[in-house]
Amino acid sequence: MQNKTFVAVAVGLGLVALSACGSTDGKGTAGSGSSKTVTLVSHDSWAVSKGVLAGFEKESGYKVKVLKDGDAGQAVNKAILTKDNPQGDVFFGVDNTLLSRALDNGLFQSYEAKGLGQVDAQYRLDADKRRVTPVDYGDICVNYDKAYFSEHKLAPPASFDDLVKPAYKDLLVTENASTSSPGLGFLLGTAAKYGDGGWEGYWKKLKANGVKVVDGWEQAYNEEFSGSAGGKKAKADRPLVVSYASSPPAEVIYGDPKPATAPTGVASGTCFRQIEFAGLLSNASNSKGGKALIDFLITKEFQEDMPLNMFVYPVVKGAAVPAEFTEYGPAAKDPETLDPGKIADNRDDWVKSWTSLVLK
Repeated sequence: MQNKTFVAVAVGLGLVALSACGSTDGKGTAGSGSSKTVTLVSHDSWAVSKGVLAGFEKESGYKVKVLKDGDAGQAVNKAILTKDNPQGDVFFGVDNTLLSRALDNGLFQSYEAKGLGQVDAQYRLDADKRRVTPVDYGDICVNYDKAYFSEHKLAPPASFDDLVKPAYKDLLVTENASTSSPGLGFLLGTAAKYGDGGWEGYWKKLKANGVKVVDGWEQAYNEEFSGSAGGKKAKADRPLVVSYASSPPAEVIYGDPKPATAPTGVASGTCFRQIEFAGLLSNASNSKGGKALIDFLITKEFQEDMPLNMFVYPVVKGAAVPAEFTEYGPAAKDPETLDPGKIADNRDDWVKSWTSLVLK
């Protein structure tokens, strides 16, 4: 999972996504009332295998058009601004860090997806009103460059507390919490860990220990992080980065040549759970097609196709994950979490305080 953007990513991983765009078959678009096209609005990390999408289009009779609208935060904000005349029918990619903003602004209409009972209850954060349907989850975690720590005979950090120790001074790069989904997730992880009275003090220590802040995941991971393939080419000098638990498998799968094992690892005590949702837009032109598309997103076919396209984990019970995920990028066993109401009440103030504290 930002952007989940792992997008992300992949959600969060920022890897080049496969196009999921369909044609309009000459009868117009969803925006003009066509019943043959359903339009999905998403962040840039949306991806699906062509065969899986073609199966949905054949079975449902709809052509899928995809509009990618930047990272998760940017896409959500634009969807809110255009909610009275939306760009599409379904929005995918709003996560639990921004969910309250979307719901409070009336972005979605209620719809209970077929198969929702197969989605693990812990991911159904809007269970009463069913305005959004959980689609995937991921863990925002600090990743480390195995080679660096081996060469320096230094144990990699394992927890938030470790990151402020002198041994790790000037080693960490993270994303701006006001512009990046993983950056915001990392901030929320520290708020969950240290509470209202402790997270600011933690960030003061982290700043004093030389944390570097950049705008987004792509820059942090592929330009500043020495453990990534992109970072190696850029001669990056930061062996710690805020990314995802599923980043190590991506390094294996996309490695050229493919490495025998993941060159990066995850500091398991620094993880924050991110859940992504899809919702039927309030003023969708093709609500029938939108409902069919949401149903598709929680089918076993899509859920099992998703990990290697967006590098996130399925939410449907029994959906299999690739062997590379099990071996190199298992989900965090005890990630930090925050109640959506707590995020809603504090997110903007936390980001404002963080900006003043860390960037000035």
